[in-house]
Amino acid sequence: MVENHHSKLDMPSPSQTAASENATTVPCGGGDQRRTEEEVSRLGACTGLQGDPDRRTSTRDRRSSWGYVFILVNNCLQYSAYYGVSTNLVNFLKVQLHSGSKAAANSVTNWQGTASITPLAAGFLADSFLGRYWTITLFLFISVAGYGVVAASAVFYAGLYLVALGGALQPVLSSFGADQFDAESDEEERRRQSSFFNWFYLSIVVGSLVGGTVLVWVQSAHGWRLGYGIPALLSVLAVALFLAGTGAYRRHQPPGGSPLTRIAQVVVAAARKCDVEIPTDATLLHECDGDDGMSVIQGSRRLAHTDEFRFLDKAAVETAGDKARPASPWRLCTVTQVEELKCVLRLLPVWACGIIFAAAYTQMTTTFILQGDTLDPRVGSFRVPPAVLTVFDTLSVMLWVPLYDRAVVPLARRLTGHRRGFTQLGRMGVGFVILTVAMLAAGTLEVARRRVVARHGTYTGEDGAGYVPMSIFWQVPQYVVVGAAEVFTFIGQMEFFYDQAPDAMRNVCSGLSSAAFALGNYASSALVAVVVRATWCSWIPDDINDGHLDYFFWLLAMLCIGNFGAYLLVARWYTYKKTAD
Repeated sequence: MVENHHSKLDMPSPSQTAASENATTVPCGGGDQRRTEEEVSRLGACTGLQGDPDRRTSTRDRRSSWGYVFILVNNCLQYSAYYGVSTNLVNFLKVQLHSGSKAAANSVTNWQGTASITPLAAGFLADSFLGRYWTITLFLFISVAGYGVVAASAVFYAGLYLVALGGALQPVLSSFGADQFDAESDEEERRRQSSFFNWFYLSIVVGSLVGGTVLVWVQSAHGWRLGYGIPALLSVLAVALFLAGTGAYRRHQPPGGSPLTRIAQVVVAAARKCDVEIPTDATLLHECDGDDGMSVIQGSRRLAHTDEFRFLDKAAVETAGDKARPASPWRLCTVTQVEELKCVLRLLPVWACGIIFAAAYTQMTTTFILQGDTLDPRVGSFRVPPAVLTVFDTLSVMLWVPLYDRAVVPLARRLTGHRRGFTQLGRMGVGFVILTVAMLAAGTLEVARRRVVARHGTYTGEDGAGYVPMSIFWQVPQYVVVGAAEVFTFIGQMEFFYDQAPDAMRNVCSGLSSAAFALGNYASSALVAVVVRATWCSWIPDDINDGHLDYFFWLLAMLCIGNFGAYLLVARWYTYKKTAD
C-alpha cells in the first residue's frame, strides 16, 4: 500500500485530488500517459520515496500511532446505532406505522439488502474521487442526518434509507484502518495489520450486542423516541470521534480515478488488438518506466505480469501505430492496468463462494428461530425468546477473536511456517468447514426434537403456544459454532479483499464482502421458496412439527460441502497478487 508516512496526515481536500491539467508533465512510458510533477511530488510524500530516506518515519514512530483506535471505537459506535434501529425495526413498523406483519418484514428485508449493497457505491467514490478520509466523513454526516430523521419519526422511510446509505462507509473504514499499518515494508506491522481486521470485526460484534440488547430494552421500557434518539446521539459521537482522530491518522491513499473507466479501457484496447500477437517476453509489454515502483495510476504500485487471462495482455502490446501517434488509453494500456482487471477477475470466483456461505449463515436469524419457537423457553420463572440466543453467536465471536489472535495463529504459524498461520484462502476455507458443522448440528438437533415430539407430544404454554418438552438451550452449540465460522471466514474475507485488491481499487473490492452477504440473504429466501414449492410445504410447513426441517438443514449442509469443493478448486487455481518491486 502507498500511503503517507508522516506523523500527521497531509489530508488533501476533495478538490485537490485531481491533478492540474496545465501542470508540467513527466514522461512515463511514452504517449500521453504521464504524471504531473504535482502527482510525482504527492506520490513521493505518500511513499517516502523521493530519494530522501529521512522522509520515512522510524518503525518505532509508526507503531506509536493510535489512529486505528479511533477507527475501532468509531465503528463500534456506528454499529451500536445501526443495531439499535434494526433489531426492533419490525415491531416499530407494526406498532407505530401500523404496517402488516408481511409488509413490515419485507420492508426490513429490502432495507437491509440496500444497506449491504451501498458499500460498493461508497467504495467506488473513495477509489475514484474523494479518497477514504473524505468519503468516510461524508457518509458519517449522511448517517447523522438519517438517524436524526428516524428519531423524529418525520419522513421515516427517507431517514431509514439515509441510514442505509450512510452505513456504506464500513468497507472504506476498514480499508482506512488497515492503511494505518506499514505492512509493505515491516513484518511486525504486517502482523498487526492482520490482527486489526480481527479487532475491527470484534468492534462490529460489540456494537451489535449493545444495540441489540441495551437499546432494544430502552425502546421497550422507555419508548421509541428515546430508543431511537440514542442511536442518533451515537452517530453524532461517531462523527466527532473520527474527526478528533484526524491528527493521528498517518497514512493516506489518494484516489486513483475511476476503476470502471480503466477496466473498460483494457477491454476495448484488447478487443481492438484481437489479431495482435502477444510477445513471449512479458518485459516487452507496455509499462511505466521509473525506479520508484509506482504506476501511472495515482497512488498505485506497479503490478507484476501474470500468465492468466492472456487475451487481456493484448491491451499492453505496443504496435507500430501506437508509436506513430499520441498514445490513447483506449488503445494502449500499461501492464499494471491490465493486471488490475486480472486481479478483479481472480477475486470473483472467491467472492461467489462467499454467497453460499452467507446463505447458510443467515439461517441463524431464520430457520434457527423457527426451530427455537417450538422448544421449551422456560428458565425458572423467566422465558427466553428464541432470538435472544443469537447472543451466544456474539459471545462466541468475542471469545474466538482474541483466541484466534493469541493462540490459534501462533500455533498454526509453528505448524505451517506461514507468517499469518494460515494463508488468507486457507483461513476462509476453515470457516466454510466450520459452518458445515453448524448446519449438521442444527439438523441433528431437529432430528432429536422431532423424536421428542413423536414420543411426548407438546405442551401448551401460558401464551397458548405449543412447546416441545426440550430446552431451548440445546440450540446453543449451533450458535457457538456459527460464531467460530464468522471469525475464520468473514474476517478472512475482509483481509483477503483488502490485501488482494489493486491499490487503487481496495475500497470497491472491500465492498464485495457486503455484496456477497446481501446476495446470500436473497439466495436463502429463494432457496426456501424453491424448497416450499418443490416439497409442497412438507419440509417447512407453518407448523414445523408436521414437517421436515431436518431435511432442509441436510440440504444446506450438502450445499456447503459442494461449495467447499468448488472453493478448493478456486483456491488451487488462484494466483496471489505481486507487485513489480
